[in-house]
Amino acid sequence: MGSSVVDLGPGLLVALLALTALAAAAGAWSGLGQHRPVVLAAVRATVQLAVVSAVLVVVLRSLVLSAAFVLLMLTVAAVTAAGRVTGLPLRAPGAHRRATATGLAILAGCAPVVALVLLSGAVPRHGAAVVPIAGIVIGGAMTATSLAGRRLRDELTQRRGEVDAALALGFLARDAVLEVARPVAATALVPALDQTRTVGLVTLPGAFVGVLLGGGSALQAGAAQLLVLVGLLAAEAIAVWVVTEQVARGTLHD
Repeated sequence: MGSSVVDLGPGLLVALLALTALAAAAGAWSGLGQHRPVVLAAVRATVQLAVVSAVLVVVLRSLVLSAAFVLLMLTVAAVTAAGRVTGLPLRAPGAHRRATATGLAILAGCAPVVALVLLSGAVPRHGAAVVPIAGIVIGGAMTATSLAGRRLRDELTQRRGEVDAALALGFLARDAVLEVARPVAATALVPALDQTRTVGLVTLPGAFVGVLLGGGSALQAGAAQLLVLVGLLAAEAIAVWVVTEQVARGTLHD
């Protein structure tokens, strides 16, 4: 076996087309009506990854360019999370404020994790290491922020009466919201907790496989994956905490 798990040949194209058709068929025949979004997502992912792969060839040669690329990833993550959390389109008034709020939540989770990993010397300080680690952590924090914020929006809408009751009893607005929000927001950490608890038993995540395919030992692969998983737990816990506070203070929701 070579250094890559994927053979860049005709077989890859056939597999991608077949998998897209399978996903679209499932979306259509199940009655979910998701066949069109599935196809569009597959096409978009293909284009984006082709462009990103070409850009990374240049970006990874410079630590400055790598930092700029990480900032771009953070910006896209903030905009994506803002839409999920508020349910509002990008063109709706106040988009900059919403994206800034979710961006701060994601940054609050990612910054200390990436800083600790780099300062400890556990990961070399060059683009080929910084970009993948930062990308994984930003992606995890974005997902946790989106899940927590969206769940909070739905829950506070359904349980508005409980918040009003707390306000009537003399609670501050923030405290009244947090009585409902905290238990709900905690559910956003379930995917990360389950992945960490079952790693190696249910699946071998990307960092583990990547190190093995790159020629590293199984011990190095395990260490890299452990670093990523624990870092994700820290980043996501902080991101959920921050976005919950933002919701409670009315920054993201009324």
